Amino acid sequence: MLICYPLGMIMLALPHGKVKHLFSFILGAFLLQFTIGVQWIHQLISSLVAYAMFLVLPDSMTKTLVPVFMMVYISAGHLHRQYINYLGWDMDFTGPQMVLTMKLYSLAYNLHDGTLINKGKEDRAAKKCADVAVTSLPGIIEYLGYTFCFATVLAGPAYEYKFYADACDGSLLYDKSGKPKGKIPSQVWPTVRPLLGSLLCLGIFVVGSGMYPLLDPSDPQNATPLLITGEMLAKPAYARYGYSWLALFFIRFKYYFAWMNAEGANNIWYAGFEGFDAKGEPKGWEVSNNIDVIQFETAPNLKTLSAAWNKKTANWLAKYVYIRTGGSLFATYGMSAFWHGFYPGYYLFFMSAPLISFCERLGRKKLTPRFDDGRNRHVYAEFNN
Repeated sequence: MLICYPLGMIMLALPHGKVKHLFSFILGAFLLQFTIGVQWIHQLISSLVAYAMFLVLPDSMTKTLVPVFMMVYISAGHLHRQYINYLGWDMDFTGPQMVLTMKLYSLAYNLHDGTLINKGKEDRAAKKCADVAVTSLPGIIEYLGYTFCFATVLAGPAYEYKFYADACDGSLLYDKSGKPKGKIPSQVWPTVRPLLGSLLCLGIFVVGSGMYPLLDPSDPQNATPLLITGEMLAKPAYARYGYSWLALFFIRFKYYFAWMNAEGANNIWYAGFEGFDAKGEPKGWEVSNNIDVIQFETAPNLKTLSAAWNKKTANWLAKYVYIRTGGSLFATYGMSAFWHGFYPGYYLFFMSAPLISFCERLGRKKLTPRFDDGRNRHVYAEFNN
């Protein structure tokens, strides 16, 4: 992941167009070969099968068939891993494949929305997602550059194709005449800030997990996890709860490292830049931002919690599941559980979230007005905004 920074500098220096796409694809494949070996063939096969479907089938079919194909493929990967390495933590193709699933699932709907908009028949969902709609199928080089993009292939963020394409063809920063759309901001601080943050998170993870490990450090793959050893189970409940809380707190920092590191690797070549508004002012750098650590760790409710964690996955679920199913929380969280795999804990957690969300919504509707008159902010309102 750290090598993506010098690769990002090369990407920035390359001319706009197919060269960038080709570089993105080749280096993405190299990173997968370096980290998971020949297993990256799964990414290539599933990408090419999905592309063939895009080529030969109408978008009214691919918007369903491509997501179904990708979900079946990742599910088979999860089941195989669960069968041969139950509760194991080996690095394999399923992690990058989960990222790829989000990308192609989204692209299928992007193409469908683009067709509806071109025909003037856009529905409510297409209107909401019009800013990321794609009007024509990308060429194979552009497509593989997106699916294997070196800056996102390992841990995301899985942002939409349009953001990637605009960064590669120059339309993010320049108009058709080659004139800047506004004052192009420096990418130095948006790159350095998440890089430094990721290194800090990496240090916290290494030190903290060494002090409070969940698995046995001597043999994490096979030895009994520390939380269910006889010595730990002999301790009182509050001690076991406190240890678990600290151990899980420090484990989260490895995810913070990965997401913040990837954010900087995208920002260095402007893939994380949002572009300019109608007045030519820079919008910001939220495209590649995948985590708000402080907001997540201090979240007062589930709504804030889910919005701050793995933002691009939340964006995928919101745009391509939630609003496409009439706002069904059960379908949305159910898809999240299914996408993660088949361990029971995923379903215990994600399928309890709709109930909690329903209670929070009911509380904001029925109770908040009793504490907040619209003029004065109260403690209750701050925790239920």
